[in-house]
Amino acid sequence: MGTISIKKGKQMTSNNDERLLTRGEVQDRFGIPKRFLEVLTMKGEGPPIVRLGRSVRYRPMDVAKWISRQVDLVSND
Repeated sequence: MGTISIKKGKQMTSNNDERLLTRGEVQDRFGIPKRFLEVLTMKGEGPPIVRLGRSVRYRPMDVAKWISRQVDLVSND
């Protein structure tokens, strides 16, 4: 899992798809429970996070990429 920090004085462009999401917003948008995200973060797993002080945010594209990597292909042998 990666962590992205934004330094004071730096700006991040924002449109609807680039807007940083809270854990609650990730839950609403992607269906991943907030508590599960918290546990993954503590384990150093899960989608990359952006730390803003003590707040944790997620980039939607990072969450979507993380979900796509979780697909478990089962063969029909």
